[in-house]
Amino acid sequence: MTWRPVALPRTVARSRLGRTAAALLLVVGGLGGWWLAAADRADYPRGEIGFATGVQRGVYDRYGQLLRTYLHTAMPGAELRLDNSQGSIDNLDRVASGRDSFAIATADSVASYRGDGKDRLRGIARLYDDYLQLVVPADSKVQRASDLKGLRVGVGQSRSGVLLVTKRLLASAGLDPDQDVAAANLGVGDAADQLKNGQLDAFFWSGGLPTSALSDLSDQFAIRIVPLGDLAEAVGHGEGGGADAYRAATIPADAYPKARPAATAVATLAVPNLLITRDDVDPALVERMTQAVIDSRDAIGAEVHAAQVVDLRTAVYTDPLALHEGARRYYLSVKP
Repeated sequence: MTWRPVALPRTVARSRLGRTAAALLLVVGGLGGWWLAAADRADYPRGEIGFATGVQRGVYDRYGQLLRTYLHTAMPGAELRLDNSQGSIDNLDRVASGRDSFAIATADSVASYRGDGKDRLRGIARLYDDYLQLVVPADSKVQRASDLKGLRVGVGQSRSGVLLVTKRLLASAGLDPDQDVAAANLGVGDAADQLKNGQLDAFFWSGGLPTSALSDLSDQFAIRIVPLGDLAEAVGHGEGGGADAYRAATIPADAYPKARPAATAVATLAVPNLLITRDDVDPALVERMTQAVIDSRDAIGAEVHAAQVVDLRTAVYTDPLALHEGARRYYLSVKP
């Protein structure tokens, strides 16, 4: 017997053809959607990633903790190793030498940095501004920076951005940082403890607002923030790399509501913070890190108020560092 195909009625054939075409479209459409989603999110290397933060109880430290938590969901398989440091200059050393892949550093520290590997440093995002804060007991006679002569003053750790700007400010106030004050190289937590215990007369801190170590100190001890606005122009036009990174700024009255006198804004100066990396760090990793920093603004900003100002429109300005290729790709992908 010879087999012959049975001709289906035209309506049945059309119906089957239609169902087959529809099924193919669903499959292709699903694959297309998957492809677009995959293309939209660059693959990245998994594993431990070194991130240099700063002193314990400082803003860098808390920002790093919250970013690590955010990345657990945003970048599965990428685990931030948080490395405490003395601050910006220490962080620049750590990234330039390859000990860490990411860090935060102030723009003035970047501009004045002269360490090996400086030409390999790259920017990822401008984050938020640090405000210079001179903290004294509420009943202190210190009314301006020049009144610090002969006093015991916390000036920041030896490899910190705090020390860099503090030395510049003291010089602008007519004081020799190495001769006219009894300088103590302390992080913000230790400086706050020593001020409360009477071991210091004052200390400088450069950080986002509010800094939890200062908020905690004001809960236990009456403090005052000394105005520094009269020196903003002199510091901004001073000698040394990065002097043009400073700007006149105001610490809002509600930054430290328990500081004395209450409800008083304080004039000072500020400097931008940059998220930095190195030119050989994987572009896909940097691209995803850039996206995470922008997308996590509200989540991190709920606890680190300074991070609320991280903004896509300003993040791209990482002067004096050129953008890393991975960061450049991200900003181009979201450009309107």
